[in-house]
Amino acid sequence: MAEDDPSDEDDPSDGISLIEARLEHLAGVAERCRKIIVASKAAIAAGCALLLAMMLGFLGGNQIAAIGSMAAVLIGIVSLGSNVSTLQQTMAAIGAAELQRSELIGEIDLKVVSDSPSLGSTGLGSF
Repeated sequence: MAEDDPSDEDDPSDGISLIEARLEHLAGVAERCRKIIVASKAAIAAGCALLLAMMLGFLGGNQIAAIGSMAAVLIGIVSLGSNVSTLQQTMAAIGAAELQRSELIGEIDLKVVSDSPSLGSTGLGSF
């Protein structure tokens, strides 16, 4: 009985909608990764600049600042590496989802719509 019910059949448009939602989610993940990558690069640059300024004697010999600058560089490197790999995985997932979406769109049985009658034959074209 369930086999005769047309509502049980897989509708390609439902699958396409699910893939579209997944693509939106993945796009958000990719955008967050890009923002974190920029912040990581800024942390690395700031840590290096602070460490260099201390080495050149512009800031004195503050040990806490030296440890903080090294920590900023290390945290930036770890965060950068993690988010670059996550971004690569996300972009691969986006590509796979787009491929799957295009395959589902290709499965849709499109119907050719015949040309509509001209306005003259319906009486609307002549006044």
